[in-house]
Amino acid sequence: MNNKYINLIDQTYDFPQEEFKLDGENLLFHDIPLKKLIDDYGSPLKFTYLPKISENIKRAKDWFEEAIKNHNYKGKYHYCYCTKSSHFEHVLHEALKNNIHIETSSAFDINIIEKLKIDGKIKDDTYIICNGFKREQYITNIARLINEGHRNCIPIIDNYEEIDLLSEKITDDYKVGIRIASEEEPKFEFYTSRLGIGYKNIVPFYENQIKDNDKVQLKMLHFFINTGIKDNAYYWNELLKCLRVYVKLKKICPSLDSLNIGGGFPIKNSLAFDYDYQYIIDEIINQINLTCQEADVDVPHIFTEFGSFTVGESGGAIYEILYQKQQNDREKWNMIDSSFITTLPDTWAINKRFIMLPINRWEDEYERVLLGGLTCDSDDYYNSEQNTNAIYLPKYKKDKPLYIGFFNTGAYQESIGGFGGLQHCLIPHPKHVLIDKDSEGNITTKLFSEQQKAEDLLKILGYEHN
Repeated sequence: MNNKYINLIDQTYDFPQEEFKLDGENLLFHDIPLKKLIDDYGSPLKFTYLPKISENIKRAKDWFEEAIKNHNYKGKYHYCYCTKSSHFEHVLHEALKNNIHIETSSAFDINIIEKLKIDGKIKDDTYIICNGFKREQYITNIARLINEGHRNCIPIIDNYEEIDLLSEKITDDYKVGIRIASEEEPKFEFYTSRLGIGYKNIVPFYENQIKDNDKVQLKMLHFFINTGIKDNAYYWNELLKCLRVYVKLKKICPSLDSLNIGGGFPIKNSLAFDYDYQYIIDEIINQINLTCQEADVDVPHIFTEFGSFTVGESGGAIYEILYQKQQNDREKWNMIDSSFITTLPDTWAINKRFIMLPINRWEDEYERVLLGGLTCDSDDYYNSEQNTNAIYLPKYKKDKPLYIGFFNTGAYQESIGGFGGLQHCLIPHPKHVLIDKDSEGNITTKLFSEQQKAEDLLKILGYEHN
């Protein structure tokens, strides 16, 4: 019988794949021997494979370059990274190797930008697109950045007060964008995004607050879809509505020359993942081109804000199966040596699914299981995989350790999980390892952070004092 785990994968998916293959019965991820990583650093373990960040940036740039060439598009393309997906220095340093721009969402982002400028990672011509609802500290920090000479800092206006607030703090003239409050998908429990200004109100807002204001120049219209860029009627309908606003505004505002199509690309969440990035980009460029030609206006420069797409596929988490509990005739619980709630919060908060594969024992027989975390919370589990509606792993054997990996976890999990802070049930945050390649293409590893210790958490809780 073909009841080995490798047989199950071969029958279900095309395997091996670009980033996944086997070395004997052990899994390789981008040719990284994960079992050796465990041998060197232990489990539980998180890792970031830095070259994947640059790879995805280059892929997107190539796709847009191809589409622009195909449609003889006259505008330029600018790739922005959303810092909220991961603020870590190693992520920003890797991303900024690729001549990109930055999108921020809160006050402390500007402090990071200023530190990166001091370090020479960000230049004066780097675009800093400032999104989010802006209150006093964020306004103050944006104004400081602009006042100190960063002319390519563009605050995206989110509400009717922000022009006045910015003008009070910025000493010279400055550029702005306007965010469209897009209409949400029908399945949402509200109709219109809380962020931005409604479609019908944008032209009146421009005429009332910007048109005759010598200090403010409108440069960008910002369009964001919460569900990301998808090939469905909802996305294309919202894009066309945005383009109608753009051409209407462009006819009365010559300085408007940029369109920011925020809303990210999906990342691979299954071995069966299928998404035609080149087709989608080609069609976006085509739609913008056609709409502007029909309206007889110049096409805009295109900005995108990719966060998860930039960093998501660089991350992974590795756990050991500590023990198996048979709770009834049908359900076997494999207990991991960490917690899903603390290390992969999206799995329980929004039922997100990541690629999950065993690290070793691919030649062993498999069984259907549920995965449980260490906390005493009933929600600390992971029980279904994309496309199979069940989890299958090599059979638990007490004398043969089994390790599992969750892949493409690099976006949001650390910030949502509270990296370096308190964890649910005081489960410590695991070690984090950075993986890179040297100038000769050899894989290198570096410990970024140790697993939390009891004293780290006691200090936060006030039990230990300096």
